[in-house]
Amino acid sequence: MSTSALAVPRQIPVPVTEDVWTDAGWLNCTISVDLSLTKFTVRDLLRLDVGAILETKNADGADVPVTVNSQLIGWAEFEIVGQRVAVRMTEVG
Repeated sequence: MSTSALAVPRQIPVPVTEDVWTDAGWLNCTISVDLSLTKFTVRDLLRLDVGAILETKNADGADVPVTVNSQLIGWAEFEIVGQRVAVRMTEVG
């Protein structure tokens, strides 16, 4: 068999634009903010109750990692908005 008879797959460049992601907009993903706690034990976990205050390893105002489907996508900081705690993205990428 000659080499000219072999099928060679063609690479078609796909431009990366927002339009490419439009079709994938319905896919589910899980976003997580990872918060490290100091001296947290299983006993502490079993005693958790509404209103409990947990001491973190992060300094006040320090950024925390944000992951989507276990992949780091950026960093954020906690912020109080009305009666809720929110996360403000400080770095994405």
